[in-house]
Amino acid sequence: MIEAYFAEKVPEVNRWLDRLMPPATTFPPRIHEAMRYSLMAGGKRLRPILVLAAGEAFGGAPERLYPVACAFEMVHTYSLIHDDLPAMDNDDLRRGMPTCHKQFDEATAILAGDGLMTHAFRILAEMDAPAEQKVRVIRELAVGSGTVEGMIAGQIVDLEAERKPIDAERLKFIHRAKTGALIRGAVVCGGIVAGATESDLALLAAYGDRVGLAFQIADDILDETATAEQLGKRRAKTRLLARLPIRRSMGWRLHGNKPRRWLRKPSPCLNPLVSRQCYSLRWHASLYIAPHERRLRCSAPFHLSVN
Repeated sequence: MIEAYFAEKVPEVNRWLDRLMPPATTFPPRIHEAMRYSLMAGGKRLRPILVLAAGEAFGGAPERLYPVACAFEMVHTYSLIHDDLPAMDNDDLRRGMPTCHKQFDEATAILAGDGLMTHAFRILAEMDAPAEQKVRVIRELAVGSGTVEGMIAGQIVDLEAERKPIDAERLKFIHRAKTGALIRGAVVCGGIVAGATESDLALLAAYGDRVGLAFQIADDILDETATAEQLGKRRAKTRLLARLPIRRSMGWRLHGNKPRRWLRKPSPCLNPLVSRQCYSLRWHASLYIAPHERRLRCSAPFHLSVN
């Protein structure tokens, strides 16, 4: 069922991205070509799908949900462009294609990332929604991508961790901030635009926190078990292996064949919302483990719990 949901929604997300982006010929054309090159290169579209799934659970109108969904994807893509730069991860491959700075040049890639980030906030400022909703959504995206427990905070702590040892709490912070904060924001913003109550938004936030951490854990597993061709990017196995002792101390153990046991934990956050159509959100809880279980069973997969 989740595959059918993605098959329905991802093409529509791509159409809205194309519609909301300036044409590649817009002056100056090089920057818009670079922005479109990275944004339209494919990808899972997880963050926009989470916006849509949360919003649909509360009866949100598609014409209001899709601009928010696309804004989150633009900010995510900007972060990937900058992550791939020589000063950071120095990657040549992203989504199976040359990275932005390889396809164009480093300066253009930096500006393309900047352009996607700023254009995302323009879309939110101009979307058809009450002013209060706009402000709340803009704040959620800014916090989720920012320097206080947001994506940038997680990125800088992650870079620092390559030069000095980190403890379990610091590793948890990296996962929750670098990856989880933007995912949490996507879920919450779907609810905001759809008019969810404050209590319902708190439940969505709790779900988003768990999904964000689960996504990072699944991504770490794939970094250890998948090839660069399967990932569409260079593997980060060296960094992962250096952190295995910390993960074990946190209770993330290499034991058994049951990664789903922990990854299903986001779903109970939605139990109070049983009257809502939260099925697509529940499916996301194990989305990134299910397709890879066979590989995980063959390669000492993580048994995951969080102390």
